Amino acid sequence: MNSKRRVRTVLDGGIPDRVPIGEFAVDFDTVEKIIGHETYLRAKAKSRIAFWENRHDEVAESYLKDHIELHEKLDLDIVTFPMATWQIPPESDDPPPRRIDDSTWEDKYGRVFKYSRTTEDITCVRDPDADERVYTAEEFQREPREPERDKRSREILDAVVQRFKDEKYICGASGGEIGIVLLGGMERGCMELALNPEAVKAATALMLAEQNLADDVYVHPGQDGVLWGADFGYKTGPFISPGMFREFFVDANRQRVEKLHARGLKVLKHACGNNRALLDMFVEMGYDCYQSIQPTAGMDICEIKKTHGGRMALWGGVAVENLLSGTAEDCRADVRRAMKCAKPGGGFILGSSHSIAVGTVYDNYMAVLDEHRKSAAY
Repeated sequence: MNSKRRVRTVLDGGIPDRVPIGEFAVDFDTVEKIIGHETYLRAKAKSRIAFWENRHDEVAESYLKDHIELHEKLDLDIVTFPMATWQIPPESDDPPPRRIDDSTWEDKYGRVFKYSRTTEDITCVRDPDADERVYTAEEFQREPREPERDKRSREILDAVVQRFKDEKYICGASGGEIGIVLLGGMERGCMELALNPEAVKAATALMLAEQNLADDVYVHPGQDGVLWGADFGYKTGPFISPGMFREFFVDANRQRVEKLHARGLKVLKHACGNNRALLDMFVEMGYDCYQSIQPTAGMDICEIKKTHGGRMALWGGVAVENLLSGTAEDCRADVRRAMKCAKPGGGFILGSSHSIAVGTVYDNYMAVLDEHRKSAAY
């Protein structure tokens, strides 16, 4: 049984020859140790700076070649396409943002960007236009627009999918997920939900139409499924109440899943945080698999196997915190525990509780792979 058939069997509710293994993402520092040279793949800050400097072709070449090399050398059953692995933004005539200090930039629009050493990412921390914007339902009541097409992005997708589509399970691109629509960011978005619900509902309806349309651009004929990555919760519980989640977003997310199911694709859902109060809605929305299952947020894979195993596949088992700051034996113990409680009856994919994140201890991850090999067979 090859990787593709193995994962398909799990997602269809059967028992494969062995427990599959996969990761939401493998960040650049681990990628570089595996392939033996520098990369832009999952190097989010490095990639953003290169895009600011219009070095798009350089990044695109790395995304394509290094994605293939990584999966040729790393024996995972699933190929994924998270951020900083395939999508190349349009080139711009704008000057690169002005560097204010070692970790801060400002562009000509007054947007301020900060670098995080912890995540090796650069994010916008101030956007004057967004801060001053007033959202109305009327602005979202327009015809949906097709996304911009970028030839290099499609070439990356095509090359990686063509290389692995006959042997590995491909979680490829899509038009995106609805998730939770937070207009203006987390803090303001929660206020808009409470004070401006009609605008949120109109924005959600437009997003649904545009994402359905974007599937025609992004979905590759050789892929098997999609892996969505928006988070819904903190360590203590969901960002918004379960009642509000149901009122605003369950139906729209369910419709997105149905559209992809109609294309013959499975929908696998990454969600960090404590999502216990939303799990029944995960099933209702049609997710085929729940990935992450964060133990440090009270999401114990053994308990969730009892309550929701058989209703959707579960993907996780190894605490990312142990990969980052634990020992190899801590990571092996996570594998053994997950195999003992989540492996029986099928419906289980081994992986981290988030990703192989920046700062992962290489020997810890190698211990996970080794322990998986010892205990994966049914």
